[in-house]
Amino acid sequence: MAATVTFRPARSRRLLGELERDTTRRPVEPRSLRALGPNWFAAVMGTGIVANAAATLPLQFPGLRGAATAVWASAALLLVVLTVAFAMHRMRYPEVARSHRDHPVMAHFYGAPPMALLTVGGGTLLLGRDVIGLGAALTVDWVLWSVGTALGLMTAVAIPYRMFTHHRIEPDAAFGGWLMPVVPPMVSAAMGALLVPYAPEGQLRLTMILLCLAMFGLSLIASIVTITMIWSRLVHHDLPPANMIPTLCIVLGPLGQSVTAAGLLAKAGPSVLPELYTKGLTVFSVIFGVATWGFAMLWLALAAAVIVKTTRAGELKFNMTWWGFTFPLGTCITGSTVLYGHTGADLFAVTAVVLYIGLVAAWAVVAAHTIRGVHTGPLLRPTPAA
Repeated sequence: MAATVTFRPARSRRLLGELERDTTRRPVEPRSLRALGPNWFAAVMGTGIVANAAATLPLQFPGLRGAATAVWASAALLLVVLTVAFAMHRMRYPEVARSHRDHPVMAHFYGAPPMALLTVGGGTLLLGRDVIGLGAALTVDWVLWSVGTALGLMTAVAIPYRMFTHHRIEPDAAFGGWLMPVVPPMVSAAMGALLVPYAPEGQLRLTMILLCLAMFGLSLIASIVTITMIWSRLVHHDLPPANMIPTLCIVLGPLGQSVTAAGLLAKAGPSVLPELYTKGLTVFSVIFGVATWGFAMLWLALAAAVIVKTTRAGELKFNMTWWGFTFPLGTCITGSTVLYGHTGADLFAVTAVVLYIGLVAAWAVVAAHTIRGVHTGPLLRPTPAA
């Protein structure tokens, strides 16, 4: 019989802390890949979305596209570095890698690597084409989309399965990270919509858009179920411990990304679907998008209020969950942008620009803390096994 891991309230307040804990009370140890986990790929996601959101932002000005292309290149380089480091980590510290798979918190962040691949792939088509040409950009994007989609579908099945069969989950255990394994198919749907017009005509192109629509539904329904559990946890129990507060922002990810995916799939529809279905998909993308966008703005306000409360109490200390401030917010920007494209409403254009300013500020702060943590702090120092 497989062993079970119980996620009890008292322990839930320690789990992430054990993974991210400052080691100032212990002798300083050399930096090591041993501390590397799949959650590090959130840095690629957060950096990549800064570039991707800028590429289609309603307000364009000289230098923006060039700056966004440089950020995309940084995300691509970071993806390569982390992929190599992650492979070395698994070879050198296999027992740590196995412990991540069994950890009630860290296991969910295996959804980050596929989303990192998909984000960089989409940026390659949107921005990288200016550097390497359309043909090379399409090749890179197809490869990254295919690998990211395969890995994302695996996490969407494997991680919930382990929750059902391996972990004993307590009523107050739900947190934003539970969304990480089920959101990658939604990112695949959005990034796949960009590739639909470039797929071979006929059955292959039809299969591509239908697959994206199926992944949209897969991720949407799983996310709604999970968000409901997170809301229930917040209503019936105390707020999460301070080092898990940033994960509340992860809820914005499936909301904003679903609006983005619906809008992009509607835009791709005319290249493959009959006119009737194309019109229906466009209508659905606007009605669904506006309704979901409204709830995303509600959650953004609630999450911001909790973050301000925690900050005022002096409890919000930096850890890698701060990257949750970036990618989810970026999806709200891309969602607002596609709604602006379909409706022409200035409400969505202004929201996209305002949120983008906030995204850049959040990314700059989190990136600076991460760089400092790698060079002088505890981020790459070994921590005790959880």
